[in-house]
Amino acid sequence: MATEDYGAKDLAVLEGLDAVRKRPGMYIGTTDSQGLMHCLWEIIDNSVDEALAGFCTDITVTLHSDGSVEVADNGRGIPVDKEPKTGLSGVEVVLTKLHAGAKFGNSSYNAVGGLHGVGSSVVNALSSRLDVEVDRDGKTHHMAFHQGHPGVYTDADSANPSPDSPFKRTRKNRPTELEIIGKVSPKTTGTRIRYWADPEIFNKTAEFSYEQLVDRVRQTSFLVPGLKITIVDENVPQSAADLTASTQVSESAEPSPLPEDQSIAADDVHELPINNGNNDSEEDFSLNTSSEVVDGAFGEQPAHPRVVEFRHTGGVKDFVDFLSKGEPVSDIWRIQGEGTYKEETQAVGEGGELHAQEIERTCGIDIALRWVNGYDTTIRSFVNIVETPGGGTHVDGFMNGITKQIRKAVEDNARKLKVNLKDSAMKVERDDIQAGLVAVVTARVAEPQFQGQTKDVLGTAQVKPIVTRLTDKQFGEMITGSKRGYKEQSGRVLEKIVGEMHARIQSRKAKEVTRRKNALESASMPAKLSDCQPGNDDIAELFIVEGDSALGTAKAARNAGFQALLPIRGKILNVQKASITQMLSNKECAAIIQVVGAGSGQSFDIEQSRYHKIIMMTDADVDGAHIRILLLTLFYRYMRPLIEHGYVYAAVPPLHRIALTGSHKGEYIYTYSDDELAGKLADLDKQHIGYNDDIQRYKGLGEMDADQLADTTMDPRTRMLRRIRMEDAAQASEIFSLLMGDDVPPRKQFIVDNADDFDRSKIDT
Repeated sequence: MATEDYGAKDLAVLEGLDAVRKRPGMYIGTTDSQGLMHCLWEIIDNSVDEALAGFCTDITVTLHSDGSVEVADNGRGIPVDKEPKTGLSGVEVVLTKLHAGAKFGNSSYNAVGGLHGVGSSVVNALSSRLDVEVDRDGKTHHMAFHQGHPGVYTDADSANPSPDSPFKRTRKNRPTELEIIGKVSPKTTGTRIRYWADPEIFNKTAEFSYEQLVDRVRQTSFLVPGLKITIVDENVPQSAADLTASTQVSESAEPSPLPEDQSIAADDVHELPINNGNNDSEEDFSLNTSSEVVDGAFGEQPAHPRVVEFRHTGGVKDFVDFLSKGEPVSDIWRIQGEGTYKEETQAVGEGGELHAQEIERTCGIDIALRWVNGYDTTIRSFVNIVETPGGGTHVDGFMNGITKQIRKAVEDNARKLKVNLKDSAMKVERDDIQAGLVAVVTARVAEPQFQGQTKDVLGTAQVKPIVTRLTDKQFGEMITGSKRGYKEQSGRVLEKIVGEMHARIQSRKAKEVTRRKNALESASMPAKLSDCQPGNDDIAELFIVEGDSALGTAKAARNAGFQALLPIRGKILNVQKASITQMLSNKECAAIIQVVGAGSGQSFDIEQSRYHKIIMMTDADVDGAHIRILLLTLFYRYMRPLIEHGYVYAAVPPLHRIALTGSHKGEYIYTYSDDELAGKLADLDKQHIGYNDDIQRYKGLGEMDADQLADTTMDPRTRMLRRIRMEDAAQASEIFSLLMGDDVPPRKQFIVDNADDFDRSKIDT
């Protein structure tokens, strides 16, 4: 029972960094892996801020084998002189005092990521040990901390410092002098911070992620052109140093199928989208490519190079090129500019007091964007190199600007784009615009207002109208084609967006139709569809059949209770090369989308699929394999959840039929390849089982009678299917773009490079 004797003695006053250790979640979000990585971002961002200010060109992040992390830069170095108000050195102020730093004023920094003045001090508070070295004034200065408190460690081996070494804490309220441990050139400046995360604070399951670190460093190298950032992982043996991966990408660099800074070489891609197997009744095969996965905690034996270096000179343009997956619809477009606004802020006076002051701010924006063939949206946003995953006013302004101009361009070209302006439903929505959009939105703002210390969302309201105005003007010139060289590109972009609009409208109408409940719905389906009986939705199967000849046999072979048939005429449209409008106007593609009944693109709803198995039943020859690839391209680009949920299959019809004789007369053996046929005949000869020398070879499904087709290909009790699965969407997308796109030279080179590794067992012809 709570006591009523409540007084001032019950109040707890946490001084200095004790508040951080008591409530770490207020400062780093969580105390799991996410919070552990957040601490690292705080230290790295301080070095990057030096680069943004023009004083740092080189940053090195070292992952030591003892679990500590070190960040070194060649910036100006943390000030080592006395701070007048506290009497402490600048190093101690920065690392022990909350809300202390040079970023509250306007003299040392302009547009930076760390603004709250708590990053370094919070990391210090949450570390069992932190060592800092500063090169300034021709000397190397050193200072050590334990859980945020300054003091001196007595290490048994100075080359291998440890948080478990004896520590003598500096007495309270006594200034701590920086230790001078060496000399450097007067021109040499920089800061090195090495820290050990405190196990008393972080969960036992918390671990660093090398993959996240690489992604963040790569991202930063795009946003700060010319800055070199190196990651050194001492967990990788020195002998592996020859595996070093280096990125030297310039704005004029030619794009490659796989970015240079990925640890994936062309000869790593060795698995084609079709493979073979004849032993299981229902076998999986992948659309993904095989590649080494870079992931794991520091301290584990990693599967990555010891040293990785990142440096880009093309800025956000290179970033968009890196993020783009699939066939480009447009080149990379750039929007740049500045705007000013007035803001009332609290300024720090000479005596340390705060007073209101209205100042004029400058907001600079740099945006790169392009559209690619597909419906995935990739929008990355940043403020002063700090990522804002939740977007904010800069992203809102960008989307407002392009939405306004695209709607205007569609209205101006309504006849050409076949848009009925009198139909209220035919209005371009934001989802239509974002389908296939790849964009990087960056804003440079002095003292931006973020929502919380973790800086997920930009809240500075004055940024939005500036971004909207600049986007409205510059993007308007591009999308209308009035800017030189943009007319053809803008036409393709508008055609794609209008196609997405039609797909969304068509999908919405399809969802309004009752699902296989009465004859009226059957009548609305394509006339060539031979549907199955209603009421079997959980087991319903759709066979996509090649040609009318095979359809006739399949009708007699199927179980009409749950097996539906849809014939297609030969090879359908290659949607990798076509626009969405061309895809929707293609009868075969439109019929497949309509029959599946779940829509297409972003509006696709797997719950609305009328069938739980979509089975491609084509001839067992090269043309049949090509048709399957074209169908897979359609499914991947516009109905991807079908593949992701394992709804798509390939039928496996036999190539040969062996008729046995003698005591086995009336029995038949089916084989699926020439090698299997030869092996089976050898076995029969060895067992002295007779067979008809006139072995039937099927040129197509139409050559089978109904019983044969049912037994070998359609009856669930005896057939064999291959399930299409997709474990790596990004890799699958690149393979589809490479093998099915317009760009011929990379495809030719891929075939040449992989010819020696060709494995007939990976295909089924």
